[in-house]
Amino acid sequence: MRSATPAPGSRIDCADPRTTDSQVHTSPSGVALAVDIGGTKFEVGLVAASGEVIVRRRCATPANADGEQLLSALTQLVDEVLAAQAGLGVWAEVCGVGSGGPMSTAHDSVSPINIRGWRGFPLRRRLAEHTELPTVIDNDAKALALAEGWLGSAAGVRDYMAMVVSTGVGGGIVLDGRLLDGADGNAGHVGHICVVPDGRLCGCGAYGCLEAEASGTSIAAITGAPAAEASRVVVERTGLLIGRAVSSVANLLDLKLVVVAGSVALGFGAPFFAAAQAEIDARSRIEFAAGARIVPASLGADGPLIGAAAVGFRSLGSLLSTP
Repeated sequence: MRSATPAPGSRIDCADPRTTDSQVHTSPSGVALAVDIGGTKFEVGLVAASGEVIVRRRCATPANADGEQLLSALTQLVDEVLAAQAGLGVWAEVCGVGSGGPMSTAHDSVSPINIRGWRGFPLRRRLAEHTELPTVIDNDAKALALAEGWLGSAAGVRDYMAMVVSTGVGGGIVLDGRLLDGADGNAGHVGHICVVPDGRLCGCGAYGCLEAEASGTSIAAITGAPAAEASRVVVERTGLLIGRAVSSVANLLDLKLVVVAGSVALGFGAPFFAAAQAEIDARSRIEFAAGARIVPASLGADGPLIGAAAVGFRSLGSLLSTP
């Protein structure tokens, strides 16, 4: 159970993040408990309606842990953050979670490819029970799309894709100001577009997926060294493959902007983005897709928590469109 007094009106609720109005440019209110689930780290914080990260705690994602051990590590962070509320004079109204996918929105379960201890794990329900807060969960790249449209590089843009290139590769798509969900909440999973026919085996079971060729995990497997030590050749190959996938999405959906975050992409920097842009320019040549741009996310280390908070605010109906 939670370790601090709940905000007035708080309740246990496993809410669906998809609301009747899912537009993403906003002026939310209140404070959200934000939870970011990654293959490398867990991070939990309190995020204000302004997007300010008030407090945060993080730990490495436990290796070779089972579902309950993973949950225990996460709830320890949650308890530390909730315990800080009284001293700060703020109280969370909602818990928003961004997690690697895939997941089942309808059944509140997660199966992150890079966290093997969670397969069909009922994370939303378990966190709701623990925090006694309305709790919602969505893909971390979709959360990034919300964050970048709210306060970042896509602010004021109504049609764009956001990507995370880190331990894995994911995406979230916004069309006409609305975040796409799909049948089970997994729309935008760009990491499983085929970019190298008959390429490496992906964790999903297919061959040649973008995630199998361009994620931090795959780069380490291919080169025998961490992505942070990658050569210029590897950096540019990764950018080319990202650009190849992006061009397919831009051509399909008539997009002009792609915002990219994640330790691999941002760590690789300008050579990565130049290679990606060159590939987009070469492959997005039809008139409506020509000129599509790929740019770094602007929210930096705060992006994942702001995104998770945005998932929570969205569920309350307070993440709404502006003209």
